Amino acid sequence: MKCDDALKNRLKRAHGQMKGVINMMDNDIACMDLLTQLKAIRSSVDKTIGILTTQNLIQTIEDKFNVKIENINEAVDLVVKGK
Repeated sequence: MKCDDALKNRLKRAHGQMKGVINMMDNDIACMDLLTQLKAIRSSVDKTIGILTTQNLIQTIEDKFNVKIENINEAVDLVVKGK
């Protein structure tokens, strides 16, 4: 599967957030602040999973049926964001 740079950048940001949480732990930051950051990381990873899954589905359909699916961003947002 070909992953676009935006998807990779999402994971890089989450990686940076995880490093930040470890640093916060080393500096004895309050538990609630750690939880807030960890929940943000989880949300980011969950969205990345949704995007990856839908992109893979689109690529699979396009490859299998030799078609180009366009104007699907709204539907992808519904799946990923639940809106």
